[in-house]
Amino acid sequence: MNSRLAGRAPLAFVRTVTAGAALAALAAFPAPAWAGKVFVTNERDHTMTVLDSDSLSTIETIKTGRRPRGLTASPDGKLIYVCASDDDRVEVYDANDYHLVKTLPSGPDPELFILHPSGNPLYIANEDDALVTIVNTETGKVEGEIPVGVEPEGMGISPDGKLLVNTSETTSMAHFIDTQTKQIVENVLVDSRPRVAMFTPDGKFTWVSAEVGGTVSVIDNATHQVVKKLSFAIPGVNDEAIQPVGIRITADGKTAFVALGPANRVAVVDVQSYEIKKYLLVGQRVWQMAFSPDGKTLYTTNGNSNDVSVIDVDDLKVKKSVAVGRGPWGVVAVP
Repeated sequence: MNSRLAGRAPLAFVRTVTAGAALAALAAFPAPAWAGKVFVTNERDHTMTVLDSDSLSTIETIKTGRRPRGLTASPDGKLIYVCASDDDRVEVYDANDYHLVKTLPSGPDPELFILHPSGNPLYIANEDDALVTIVNTETGKVEGEIPVGVEPEGMGISPDGKLLVNTSETTSMAHFIDTQTKQIVENVLVDSRPRVAMFTPDGKFTWVSAEVGGTVSVIDNATHQVVKKLSFAIPGVNDEAIQPVGIRITADGKTAFVALGPANRVAVVDVQSYEIKKYLLVGQRVWQMAFSPDGKTLYTTNGNSNDVSVIDVDDLKVKKSVAVGRGPWGVVAVP
């Protein structure tokens, strides 16, 4: 053997040992977990709480415009849109460093809105003007206004972005709007004080909650007929306290969650059979809800107990409640 190689391991062996050592080092010192963020508007504090989705601790409290309510995120999760209702504007925040990027015109008293799946435009319900305002998120220009019923509230959009649904509280209707023509194609009567409109993932049905009526209407988007009306009964809870508001449907289209307001419960519904599988006890006056980006966690805003409930979607169990500001209203989670 060459004397210069004596006592040395073969090169392949050295590489193997080096790779093994590297793997061992990685195992001993794993990379830190990367957590997402949960944004919550606090209506009575005029703030927005930012939670770490892993530790559920508060990262930041952002001062917003007056009476922040509706809340959503851009498709890439980089921008957070907030309805500053008493300032008659939409505020856009950077999801990373929380600075105010810009404001958008909204019309008077914006409460809920929804982004086109592409991220532009933004459709805003103007409660005081009986209008849906269409705003270009890039230019900040108003692209149109659509007259709807009295006190427009809920906003839903089909997965392909072609069909928009607005609910009007006083008129008790769901207005189906063609996003290309910006015209109402059908008005569907639902129960009293409709709040939220949510499309099923396949785009075939729209679920509309009626706060005062105490029901959820399931509307066939092809025929504009109500094909099912869900009602709820909770032992020991007065019917008047069961007020459906927020609705969320899992990405696989199998399970719906319905926030029942002062009943302090979230109903779990089988989307195919419409069977109510169970009621989950959460905080006081549960209002709006949002899934985590991976769909494994559901967050609820509880306006009277000033907290957020954290629900395990697979186990259908409430894992934790997290204190936020006063009157939490809207919620959205981003990676």
